[in-house]
Amino acid sequence: MEYQNKEVDALVQKITGLHAAISKLPSLSPCPDVDALFTDLVTACVPASPVDVTKLGPEAQQMREGLIRLCSEAEGKLEAHYSDMLAAFDNPLDHLGMFPYYSNYINLSKLEYELLVRYVPGGIAPARVAFIGSGPLPFSSFVLAAHHLPDTVFDNYDLCGAANERASKLFRADTDVGARMLFHTADVADLAGELGAYDVVFLAALVGMAAEEKAKVIAHLGAHMADGAALVVRSAHGARGFLYPIVDPEDIGRGGFEVLAVCHPDDDVVNSVIIARKSNDDVQADGLQHGRGQHGRRAVPVVSPPCRFGEMVADVSHKREEFAKAEVAF
Repeated sequence: MEYQNKEVDALVQKITGLHAAISKLPSLSPCPDVDALFTDLVTACVPASPVDVTKLGPEAQQMREGLIRLCSEAEGKLEAHYSDMLAAFDNPLDHLGMFPYYSNYINLSKLEYELLVRYVPGGIAPARVAFIGSGPLPFSSFVLAAHHLPDTVFDNYDLCGAANERASKLFRADTDVGARMLFHTADVADLAGELGAYDVVFLAALVGMAAEEKAKVIAHLGAHMADGAALVVRSAHGARGFLYPIVDPEDIGRGGFEVLAVCHPDDDVVNSVIIARKSNDDVQADGLQHGRGQHGRRAVPVVSPPCRFGEMVADVSHKREEFAKAEVAF
């Protein structure tokens, strides 16, 4: 226990130092200094760690919340930068590998699809999917549409009109996937009847960065999604909670969903994945009648893939070199 406490203290100290350095940057737009600091941050946060970021003291919690917002801003600028770069090609979809972390999206989307197939009763064959928080590089939707759900229409929602404009340009030359990728500028809080049309809804990790904000978004989805529809929520675990918000499965249950599975990858997929299903009134009533509540009907299976951290460290270093080369080329 003493060793774990020292390990956690050392990690928090390191992350605090990186947060201070990132906060002093004049801009979070892609450049060698920004890339180096965020690569160091990811390398520090990816390994398995005994830290429970939800139990940190007030000062560390404040630092963490600020860091997540900085990560969000930097991620947005990085994606906008590469979206503009890709849009310069006649067929941008032929060059997606230029993005240094594209393989991470391939692996995350594959994991999400496999979890949906495995844990959603009856499997999935969605006619229409919503992705909330798709951004200027909608890689997740693209990978799912191109490789896993070839007959599905994807409605991509983002608050930022400029992000949607950038994203739509990437599909202008594609008559298959491009025809199934639609983009809408909207706040999820303003969606109501539309949500009832989807068989599956994906919630991006950075939609609702504070716990209260995330819980509010999930409750809104629970109020308007169709009974039996699946919800995929991206979360974080361990030290990765310094990079992305952590979602409590109980908040998903309180939002009107049955949590089916929780997966905490320990490889290059940084995000955790939670699979849930919108509860119908009969199921909710049964749970409450038997004193189990909406989020306690049964034990939730936690699935962890085999650890590949050694490969991840090498991959991060390789991606740093790729990023530097792409910057020079641009």
